[in-house]
Amino acid sequence: MSMIARLTEKSWEPGAQPVERDRPSAGAVGTVAYFGVALVMFSLLVAAYLMRMGLHAGMGHEHDWKPMPDPPLLWINTLVLAASSLAWEVARRKRMVSAAVIGAALGLLFLCGQLLLWNHYQAAGYALSGNPANAFFYLLTALHGLHIIGGLFAAGRALAAANMRNIALCALYWHFLLVIWLVLAALLLST
Repeated sequence: MSMIARLTEKSWEPGAQPVERDRPSAGAVGTVAYFGVALVMFSLLVAAYLMRMGLHAGMGHEHDWKPMPDPPLLWINTLVLAASSLAWEVARRKRMVSAAVIGAALGLLFLCGQLLLWNHYQAAGYALSGNPANAFFYLLTALHGLHIIGGLFAAGRALAAANMRNIALCALYWHFLLVIWLVLAALLLST
């Protein structure tokens, strides 16, 4: 179908001809649009993190940026999220609902691990208001956690309907969350 024909079709009118199925679904388009918005948000936060970290001495705040230590739980949580993404990929490729359930369960385990990590930092005296590095850590991990919660909600709906198209979108979303987490973890571990 030509571009002009697509632009002029009126699929809402009664008796309209069936549309070719080479178009992406509305869910796929929405997911990709969502990726763009989330990518911009996380990119701006990473830029703010790097600017604040690098400008602290020039702004007269020489001793307020104190990086947090790197506990093993951060690495363990990263491995759990990677395993979750792998399970979602198996669910997508093999069309296995059980693998998607495992992927969602591992996503929930990642969230629990993040809460344990927060408790570990709180007990060690790294409070949110302790210094800017702490505040950025909590902000970045909380926003990522909220995206995980949203993914779990979508996964629950896809699993309840056993809809393989939506399970494939969940897999794509989970891969996106893994990439975002790897960038955030690298940033937090390197500074």
